[in-house]
Amino acid sequence: MGCFNSPYAMVRIMISDKILKKVSKPGRYIGGEYGQILKDKKDIKARWAFCFPDTYEIGMSNLGMRILYGSLNSYPDIWCERCYTPWEDMQKEMRENNIPLYALESGDPLGDFDFVAFTLQYELCYTNVLTMLDLAGIPLMSADRGEEHPIVIGGGPCAYNAEPVADFFDIFSIGEGEEALPEVTRLYIEMKDTGTYTREAFLHEAAKLEGFYVPSLYTVTYNGDGSIKEYTPKYDDIPVKIKKRIIEDMDKAFFPDKVVMPYIETVHDRIMLEVCRGCYRGCRFCQAGNLFRPVRRKSVEVLNQQAKTLYENCGYDEMSLTSLSISDYPYLEELCDTLLCWTEDKKVSMSLPSLRIDSFSKELMDRISSVRSSGLTFAPEAGTQRLRDVINKGVCEEDLMNAAKIAFGGGKSLVKLYFMLGLPTETNEDLCGIATMAEHVLDAYYQNPDRKKGSKPPQVTISVASFIPKPFTPFQWEPQDDLDTLLEKQKYLGSKITNRKIKYNWHEAKVSRLEAVFARGDRKLSKAILEAHKQGMMFDSWDEYFNYEKWMEIFKSVDIDPSFYANRRFGDDEVLPWDIIDIGVTKSFLLREKKAAYEERPTPNCVEKCSGCGANKLGGENSCCPKI
Repeated sequence: MGCFNSPYAMVRIMISDKILKKVSKPGRYIGGEYGQILKDKKDIKARWAFCFPDTYEIGMSNLGMRILYGSLNSYPDIWCERCYTPWEDMQKEMRENNIPLYALESGDPLGDFDFVAFTLQYELCYTNVLTMLDLAGIPLMSADRGEEHPIVIGGGPCAYNAEPVADFFDIFSIGEGEEALPEVTRLYIEMKDTGTYTREAFLHEAAKLEGFYVPSLYTVTYNGDGSIKEYTPKYDDIPVKIKKRIIEDMDKAFFPDKVVMPYIETVHDRIMLEVCRGCYRGCRFCQAGNLFRPVRRKSVEVLNQQAKTLYENCGYDEMSLTSLSISDYPYLEELCDTLLCWTEDKKVSMSLPSLRIDSFSKELMDRISSVRSSGLTFAPEAGTQRLRDVINKGVCEEDLMNAAKIAFGGGKSLVKLYFMLGLPTETNEDLCGIATMAEHVLDAYYQNPDRKKGSKPPQVTISVASFIPKPFTPFQWEPQDDLDTLLEKQKYLGSKITNRKIKYNWHEAKVSRLEAVFARGDRKLSKAILEAHKQGMMFDSWDEYFNYEKWMEIFKSVDIDPSFYANRRFGDDEVLPWDIIDIGVTKSFLLREKKAAYEERPTPNCVEKCSGCGANKLGGENSCCPKI
């Protein structure tokens, strides 16, 4: 490869124009974007290839990847580069022309790196991980890798139950990585410098660091019924449970001052300003609300400066304020007013993607451009107050009607409502309530004396997803409805929607069932994922590639019953596949919340009253949950 005057020369040599003309969206594969970080290899002691197991357009939109890319590259002797899953047409060309998977910045093959890292955002990306390792020429199984191979590390939300893919990874980073990943890199560099590095020795030492799970160092035994008996560490000096890492002070946390600017259109091509982490609401179906506790906020001053810097360096004309529940940020109006002082002059629009019904106001609507469009989106989640109390949603129909009245009075005509189907204790009455609630929203339009004359006719879109029992939630023990029941409920709800002004969309139940299998799975599922890869399975989250029937055949071929994971009620005292991870929120709290659900008893949110979830042992600056 040429030197760094042309850092992506290898790509141009290996990926000829002839090949690029054969594939869709060649801009995915050429690198060289404005904002990419280039370094001289002679100054580098550790190299990271940060892999997103989906297409370039999706991976380039991921805020976490932007943050970690910048964090690792803030160290002069560490170089982090990017890699995404090539589309099938490009995979074909790479295999036919013996082109290994490479990083976009340097064009070097992934096999040349010290760390090959994957962010696991969604269970149905697992086959893409194997596709990328295979294209890179890296052994798929951790046990088959030698001293010459990179350390393969995983992180992201799915790493909190890493067991279904444990056999493919050397290490998992549990929790937030801005400080953790540089720390494990320092360990690697130190062992290399002192001559003490071997793969085995490094993995042993990494397992001692807080927030790092090395699955090969833990033995899993099973009961006669297939459930887990216990996890046993192979060494006395590694933790029995792996405690997640958090950033305590978000004002001091690394945040990129520039981002890589894509050549082609991506899903979210804008400034993404992270306002806070965590959520104090306590919805009982929500995994993220527990994984990212406690809530930690940034100050208005820091957010305004970060927004200005990103605008000056990137020139985006759109900004999204992101968090799990942006309208719960206590200084939101002050933040919006502060940002509007300069964004209006610069013609930078603002959007708030996660508004709650009970905190929506005309003042907030008037402040942001996203709600100056024709539509608004809210998430009641359930059709009756009884079921909303079961899931601890914390909103009522009156909140929705007030929000709809404000929206229609402001000239809006389109409202989208998100619901879940198959929730614990759900009845047909709850399903009918979804259709009734949509009708009531339409009524609110026609009954609103403030609606503007000449506005478009109203339309309500209800979007319904199937409930998936996720780890680290009060419903983690609950069975998912079997496939036939989910399909029957989708059909039943459709029969109750007769108004042409109500549009009904639903999520594919087969996709939700497979997601549940992997969400609650153990290490035995690795053989199914490996077999799926051998049979060419990939891009399972894409409609054109998803093949439920083939997955069922694969499970059968490796003697796995998917119902054992998706449709079985787990025992309260059972060792769960993810029990080896400590997220701060205790199992006893989750069990109390499950009991409260069946009693249809809401739990106050963290601001109103502490319910003793356990996350206060983690603490954090600017948090509603101070450290004890």
